[in-house]
Amino acid sequence: MAIKSKIAGSQYEDKIHKIGRTTGIIALILIFVVPALISIRYSIFPPISNLMIGMLTISMIQIPICIAEVLTYTPMLGSGGSYLAFVSGNLTNLKIPCAAMCMESAEVKPSSKEGDIISTISIAVSTLVTGTIIIIGVIAIVPLTPILSSPVIAPAFENILPALFGGLGAYWILKQWKLAVVPLSVTVIISMFVAVQPAVLIPICGAVSIGAARWMYKKGWVKEV
Repeated sequence: MAIKSKIAGSQYEDKIHKIGRTTGIIALILIFVVPALISIRYSIFPPISNLMIGMLTISMIQIPICIAEVLTYTPMLGSGGSYLAFVSGNLTNLKIPCAAMCMESAEVKPSSKEGDIISTISIAVSTLVTGTIIIIGVIAIVPLTPILSSPVIAPAFENILPALFGGLGAYWILKQWKLAVVPLSVTVIISMFVAVQPAVLIPICGAVSIGAARWMYKKGWVKEV
């Protein structure tokens, strides 16, 4: 029975990686094809030198961040969830919270077979919901523009992400508050003395969180959840 389970798990992983790599390559091609077709259709081509400088500048910032996100999020999301999340986007503000809460509700752990399946299903559903909302938003954007651009509700849009992660963070902090002390302290100290973008803090806080959690676990200050 155990051998059959291992074979089925191996086949599942192989199929996930095959589909994930294929869709990733297709998405990468489309990223370049769409602007290329628009440029050809309207005869608008940016100067090569300016294009290369812009791509190099962005790459210097985004490549380290992307590597850090893959190393940080993949163990949490699993193979299927990772492929879906990185292709569809909106990781930090949608996919990660959705997967984390679904695994918590299902009482499964990340980096497990059950967690991988729950993560994949939750991210797939959130992707479908996001796509549906985007379609509705595109259709309704013109009549809703006066309302959405109103200065009365502008502060609400500016605080959507802090509210989302505030609620999610409070839930996890209450479960293991000791684990939050070090990364929160490091984040506050860095933000006080260095003008840094939130995305840059991802690899820093990820490494600090893992190191601090491991040290506290060895000291016996925290237990496995």
